[in-house]
Amino acid sequence: MKNITIFGKGNMGTVIASRFIKAGNHVSLYGSKDVVESIGDIVVLAVPFKAVESILEANKEELVGKILVDITNPVNFNTMDDLVVSADGSAAKWIASKVEGTKVIKAFNTNFASTLADDLETTVLLASDDFEAKAVLTEALIGSHLNLVDAGSLKRARELEALGFLQITLAIREQIGWTGGFVLTK
Repeated sequence: MKNITIFGKGNMGTVIASRFIKAGNHVSLYGSKDVVESIGDIVVLAVPFKAVESILEANKEELVGKILVDITNPVNFNTMDDLVVSADGSAAKWIASKVEGTKVIKAFNTNFASTLADDLETTVLLASDDFEAKAVLTEALIGSHLNLVDAGSLKRARELEALGFLQITLAIREQIGWTGGFVLTK
């Protein structure tokens, strides 16, 4: 059993919390501006990308040595035309540069909340430079009915963010539903 801290009480934070609980973990949910007295083994950033910097700054010392799961999609929501990070970077890479000593994993950003809400076998793609952190996250979700797939190093986060962006824009344009998404088959 792991102690999980999730920043974000919205749809994604709540449904991810339910999957961790289903797998037998203890979960604490906080809003992006809440003061946190104790940070868990795994910390999930289930907030808009623009809220991440203040969370990192407020909890910088407590995050050292923790597994930090970034689910953000750094979409420019004003234009819905691009991402707010450089073309050769990613939100996850930016986060890793802001808090030294954390083990950053990009995950859940290619999933809609509705696809995580059911007990269906849903695939979650992971990208991180820390193989051990990916193994710990995968182990913490055993029994959650999630199929975690290692997408490679943290550098792959940029492709995951592009895929998340594409999925969001397709849903906004009503080309796909918010209850669906891309499927990985083996």
